[in-house]
Amino acid sequence: MDTRDWPIRAKLTALVVTPVAALLALWIFATTLTFGPALDLLAARTLLSDFGRPGEQVVAELQRERRASVIHLAGTDTLPALAQQRRRTDEAIVELRRLMAGEQLRDAAGDLLNARLDALGAALDALPAGRGFIDRRQVDRAGAIGLYSGMISSAFQAFAATAALPDAELNRQALALTALGRSRELLGQTDAVLAGAFVTGRFTEGEHLRLVQTIANERFVAESSVADLPAADRAAYQRLVEGEAFVRLRTMQEQLLTVGPSAVPPIDARTWQASQEAVQQELRDFELSQADGLAERSVPVAVTILARLGVAGVLGLAAIVASLLVAVRVGRTLARRLSAVRAAALELAEHRLPDVVTRLRRGEQVDVAREAPPLSYGADEIGDVGRAFTEVSRVAVRSAIDEVTLRRGLNEVFLNLARRSQGLVHRQLAVLDRMERRAEDPDELAELFRVDHLATRLRRHAEDLVILAGAAPGRGWRQPVALLDVLRGAISEVEAYDRVDIGRVGPAGLLGRAVADVIHLLAELIENATAFSPPERRVEVTGTPVVDGYLVEITDHGLGMSPQAIEDANRRLATPPEFDPADSARLGLFVVSRLAARHDVKVTLRAGTPVGLTALVRIPADLVTEEPPIAAPTRDRPAASVSRLTTLPRPRTTRTTRERPEQTVLPFAPARTSSVEAAPDGDGLPRRVRRRGPAAHQLPPASQDAPATRSPEEVRRQMSALQAGTARGRLDSSGVHPAPPARPDPTAGDEPGRTDGVGVPPSPAGPAATSDSTATERDA
Repeated sequence: MDTRDWPIRAKLTALVVTPVAALLALWIFATTLTFGPALDLLAARTLLSDFGRPGEQVVAELQRERRASVIHLAGTDTLPALAQQRRRTDEAIVELRRLMAGEQLRDAAGDLLNARLDALGAALDALPAGRGFIDRRQVDRAGAIGLYSGMISSAFQAFAATAALPDAELNRQALALTALGRSRELLGQTDAVLAGAFVTGRFTEGEHLRLVQTIANERFVAESSVADLPAADRAAYQRLVEGEAFVRLRTMQEQLLTVGPSAVPPIDARTWQASQEAVQQELRDFELSQADGLAERSVPVAVTILARLGVAGVLGLAAIVASLLVAVRVGRTLARRLSAVRAAALELAEHRLPDVVTRLRRGEQVDVAREAPPLSYGADEIGDVGRAFTEVSRVAVRSAIDEVTLRRGLNEVFLNLARRSQGLVHRQLAVLDRMERRAEDPDELAELFRVDHLATRLRRHAEDLVILAGAAPGRGWRQPVALLDVLRGAISEVEAYDRVDIGRVGPAGLLGRAVADVIHLLAELIENATAFSPPERRVEVTGTPVVDGYLVEITDHGLGMSPQAIEDANRRLATPPEFDPADSARLGLFVVSRLAARHDVKVTLRAGTPVGLTALVRIPADLVTEEPPIAAPTRDRPAASVSRLTTLPRPRTTRTTRERPEQTVLPFAPARTSSVEAAPDGDGLPRRVRRRGPAAHQLPPASQDAPATRSPEEVRRQMSALQAGTARGRLDSSGVHPAPPARPDPTAGDEPGRTDGVGVPPSPAGPAATSDSTATERDA
């Protein structure tokens, strides 16, 4: 039986119950062994009253009926006395049978006595048949004597079975009294033999020999039985033997022993009968008195045994109870102390230590002594375990403090590096913007656009560090933005933006406080879709208003993921885990889960059909508004002060088109000339066609510095006019062009609170750049 997994209470209970149960069993066994003999001693009086006296009465009546039957067989006439004796015998037998059938006698009797009582009953059942043989004279005198002597012998065997007392002295006395009764029975057999001889006047063949043997046996049994009696009882028996009737009977027995086998009995019949009856009565009275005395002496012995039994039993029971109480008390104390240590360990592991870590991450101060108080459980081994566990818990709390401090320091490092990188990237974007404004060569401008796009992606990666550090990026919008523009902004931050198709997008707007984070979230998912799909495959982005918000689907036809990996990724997306620097392979998944949790956005991945992967982004209804109208610049509100996301047109088709390789999109036309010419396109918007002109057509060096002579207000007015015309032209057009990334306003400096790259169509030559103000893109 394996007990290693038992609870401590079950083990202690087994340790307590097993020895106590064994001790209790031994106590019950010893008590039973002692209590049984005491009950036997107390049952001696019951045996004497319910079987001894009734049985002795039956024996006496059988002896008288035996003598009368022998006289009847020796004569020729029917004796009236025989019939009367038979009635007395029957009455005694009926009374004895009633007592033998009673529960009191049977309960007091042992197995041996019960068996001999049954044998006696069976012997008495043969009496009516024997009487019939005697009445029909089908049996001689010896046969009649044998019939009755057999029944009497069964009675004495039952008497001997009562002598099974636990006290050796009392048992010896009981056996001696039974032997005296046998000697009296032998004297009765002698009387029966002589009764027949007195009727016929002589002994028949063999009667004298039987007479001699019976007298010899009677004397031997009497002498041997008296030797086992106590001294006082032996003296009383000696006085009985020295009496006149007993001496006269002995003398007549001596005379009978001297005659021949066929001689006439030399004694007087009446004298023998009178002496024999007197001796029989004296012996019977002596036996009964001794039996009464024996019963009386057995009671004190039984009381003594019961008294010793009571003392031993009470002491044994007290020892058992004391053992049980001590075992239960010690066991409960051990169980309670061990359970307390276990509860303290579980409390620290499941509640206290996680709570300490949570509080530390919130920036709260933690007292080690208060969070890991000393456990006092005594000075024994359990107390040592408690003290050791206290030290372990304090070390665990200190380790948690050190770990959280390390994580906090690491986050500060991330945040510091990210803020520095953000500042440098914004300055870099401003420099690129100025360079793009001054560039005249289309190839050089395309290269600058490519560098601009890489800088935009670098800014997103810097924001990843800010998110990993637990802070919020600096970009933000105050006014709602159309979700189509949000999707275009996200696409513009992806390297392979030319592989992304915008499908059908339902009209809706997104609150400004969530625009930057949603753009970042979608950009991470779109970049993941382009990175894990073949270069020739397209990535599709669609948007649909739903009952509980807005659903964006990003579908690729690439490698896909296994079901187990999808399940693990969805679990991470649903419950953002703590950032683990060791798990650097899933940084994008961690950033997406953090951004989604910040605005209660639900991101789910599912397997594509037949291959690939689909990312479902469910934006909650409290972030979705009606699609804002397209704002056009006016004289009172110049275009430079309008957000790029709110000024660009939003035409929708089921699939975007890619630009012609020979065209480069420029969303604005600078005042200075260049080597590219404007050519109308199908959508009614001017498009600048890259073309090298002759040297004579190039501006003189003096004109290269012309833009520097214009004031910023003049530049803003020109840009606003161009944006307003572009917006109006695209509203009237049915064509759709991919959205390239935008770039920061050179006048905005290094401010981080802005967005770029939304709503401007890209071209293979590189993403076009715009110059927008961030005055309305940042929260006040």
